[in-house]
Amino acid sequence: MSTLARVDWQRMASFAVANPRQALINTAVAYFIFRQVTKGIKTMSVYGLQKVLTHLWRAVAGGLIRTVRKAPGTGAVLQRSIDKVVKDIEKSMNVDLPGETKYETIPSQPMTDEEILAILKRRQDEPGIDWKNGRASGSVYHGGEELARLTNEAYAMFNLTNPLHPGVFPGLRRIEAEVVRMVLNLYNGTAECCGTTTSGGTESIIMAVRAHVVWGRKTRGIEKPNIVIPITAHAAFNKAAEYFDIGITVVPVDPKTQRVNVKAMKRAIDSDTVLIVGSSATYPHGVCDDLAALSDLALQKKIGFHVDSCLGSFIMPFLKEAGFPEVVCDFRLPGVTSISCDTHKYGFAPKGTSVVMYANKHLRHNQYFTISTWPGGIYASPTIAGSRCGAVIASCWAAMAKMGREGYLQECKNIVGCRVKLQHAIEQIPELFIVGEPTSSVVAFSSRWPVDIYGVQDEMKNRGWELNPMQDPPALHIACTRLTVPVAHEFIRDINESVAAVKANPDGYNHGSKAIYGFAATVPDTTIVDEVAQGFIDTLYAV
Repeated sequence: MSTLARVDWQRMASFAVANPRQALINTAVAYFIFRQVTKGIKTMSVYGLQKVLTHLWRAVAGGLIRTVRKAPGTGAVLQRSIDKVVKDIEKSMNVDLPGETKYETIPSQPMTDEEILAILKRRQDEPGIDWKNGRASGSVYHGGEELARLTNEAYAMFNLTNPLHPGVFPGLRRIEAEVVRMVLNLYNGTAECCGTTTSGGTESIIMAVRAHVVWGRKTRGIEKPNIVIPITAHAAFNKAAEYFDIGITVVPVDPKTQRVNVKAMKRAIDSDTVLIVGSSATYPHGVCDDLAALSDLALQKKIGFHVDSCLGSFIMPFLKEAGFPEVVCDFRLPGVTSISCDTHKYGFAPKGTSVVMYANKHLRHNQYFTISTWPGGIYASPTIAGSRCGAVIASCWAAMAKMGREGYLQECKNIVGCRVKLQHAIEQIPELFIVGEPTSSVVAFSSRWPVDIYGVQDEMKNRGWELNPMQDPPALHIACTRLTVPVAHEFIRDINESVAAVKANPDGYNHGSKAIYGFAATVPDTTIVDEVAQGFIDTLYAV
């Protein structure tokens, strides 16, 4: 006999009639308990017992710390420590230069062209990381001096244009449409596929999330939509979830490959899920998720699937032709509904250009904003911005036309070949090991005891290199660019010397990067780290 058959429904009905208020309370409590138990089971199935206990400990400990912070004595002491860290950041970044004027108000009299350009030149030449000689990880995606001169000229030609007014600038409309179509063809889009340009990868991702959220509300009546992403997916997905006030479930990756755990993602999907995400490739480790499996999962669940190829951009589509293992990361996968691709990375266009692509116009329509009742007229815009810079779009078109497929293919060979060279060199250092299975331009690596990876970062910085620190797990990565290729041998020399220096004095690196990232990894109250990060952003606007 089933459990339901053993329930005395007549007796329960009689109780409800005799005690309606108590019956309502009992029902509400039972429903609450059921929801919490269901939520707990789902969380356990996605993360596993160890992760759940870790999250629970951090939540409890973080709550205790936040309570302590509110206490008059101890709270003030901790706040002073936080303020000191922020002040130190400001001192290190906002440095007064001898003889340099600070402009806090508009000059009362017009400055001459010569004066203006002299000030800009001095500020352009302020000392920093030597990116021109390939010492910066990623950051500057340089296509060469000749290409830079061309894109600068294209920028000047279209400096005053605005895509918001296609009737005023019909040629710019044509240019923008061609940029989108060229990228769609690069990602094997059909005639039905479409897209828009955006200001960068973050906006492309935010627009893709919006399109799927609106789709879920319109077509399925989902009132509280959520998205499911790997922990290695770009932070822009978290930003989108916060902006749109939607749910987000972050699922773990395989600790060896750093690819998303597809089974965990499947368990995380529920009836309110509108979108799952895979990367091609991930920012932290340059790893491609199992996109084919995610495509099948999206089809099975009848939900959206976004491929984030902002970093892979013009590298991934050329891998096979360049002689490297192919990764299918485009519309050949039937479950893919949207893709983001940064033209301003390995497309070598100026900063401020990216393309978000969709499987069809119906989905793209959900990205748009329109209002037909505004007194200023019928208003419609494709992305977040209203007015946009036409100059960067024209420069993007010029870069793609100048490079051509042949040029991009050669750059893929050079840049990915450089990554392979660096990876092989790192693998020869006993104290280091590669994190994940890189497939693109990025290689991430960590260290074995007694070498601390953040100490290696500080040593490399002493040698002029700016590498990107990772966490969970602790690691560094270098995103190879065109500028990295000719100095690969210098990187190999310096990484060996840096590891040797840290190994010889393992206790000499308790400050600097290790202190910052060690603190971030161990403190259970993330609001403290958030406050320091906010202080860093404040410093960017300090005069």
